Amino acid sequence: MDAHDPAALAAAGEDDGFLPPLVDIVQRDTVRLIPSGRLKLPVLAPLASSTQALDDLAELEGATNGRLQASTNGLPGLDPRELVFGRPNDSFINAAFTHVRQGGNRFNDEERGAWYCSWDADTSIGEVAFHLTRELDAIGRYDNVTDYAEMIADFIGPFHDLRGFDMARASCLGADTGTAYAAGQTLARRLRAAGSNGVIYPSLRYPGGTCLVAFRPSLVQNLRQGGLWRLRWTGSREPQISRPN
Repeated sequence: MDAHDPAALAAAGEDDGFLPPLVDIVQRDTVRLIPSGRLKLPVLAPLASSTQALDDLAELEGATNGRLQASTNGLPGLDPRELVFGRPNDSFINAAFTHVRQGGNRFNDEERGAWYCSWDADTSIGEVAFHLTRELDAIGRYDNVTDYAEMIADFIGPFHDLRGFDMARASCLGADTGTAYAAGQTLARRLRAAGSNGVIYPSLRYPGGTCLVAFRPSLVQNLRQGGLWRLRWTGSREPQISRPN
């Protein structure tokens, strides 16, 4: 199979051992959305009467804080030496790799996280809205307001490119998370073993959008905070999207 032939790639299965084609990118101003509550001062701060007391409380919190534990001990698939320190907003980068969702995501399993972002805010909104709506589906109540902050980063270098795939045939790009995530995680493990930086892929939740997943913390460059978005559900599965005052 020609690894650079989109038609051949589209017809391939993820278990065939193939590697998608590489593309060199200079992609600036990618957008990752995080709940804005993560930008606030630590919740322990009001309990501390002094800087030393806050340090003591932070140490206590660290005993059960997954991100801090991973920074020291790593995760099954993440060496703590891979994390970044001394950069602006480095805690947000590290959190993406140490806070792992049960079951993982499309291109990472429970052993290590990854940095997911999109080419633009509209695509990122479509992605986060889908996942939060799915959580509301589970409780059967569409009454929620969540503010999200843009975390803007630049990426430079070679990434594996899935945009030439037939989304109806490539199982890692499927809409069914039950099968797609398993296939994507298998592919991601193969790519990481080959030294891949990550994957560019079409958004499943915002037609025409483009997403990127970076496999290593050091790849996230020039991270800075952008604007805020508010997603409000008021009885409907479709959220109202606005800029908070």
